[in-house]
Amino acid sequence: MANYRISPNAQDDLERIWRYGVEHWGVAAADAYFGAFFKHFEELVDHPRRYAEIDIRPGYRRSLCGKDSVFYRIDGDIVEIMAILGKQDVEGWL
Repeated sequence: MANYRISPNAQDDLERIWRYGVEHWGVAAADAYFGAFFKHFEELVDHPRRYAEIDIRPGYRRSLCGKDSVFYRIDGDIVEIMAILGKQDVEGWL
């Protein structure tokens, strides 16, 4: 059965996104947006090749969850979530 793994960088991204949400929209909205990522990760596990590879790094794919880009790669039957970035974050990450 396929599964997903969240890299330490992506874990940091999730924490940053949640904190930003709490500061700007409150805990309930931040929790709802945070939870949407995990539903999205499960969808990536079910259909990992739905999104094309991109030229950022070898094997990386990009999908959208809300306003954020989820960068991931496929390793056998594991979807590795590598980073979760908003438009403002991509430049520094590339």
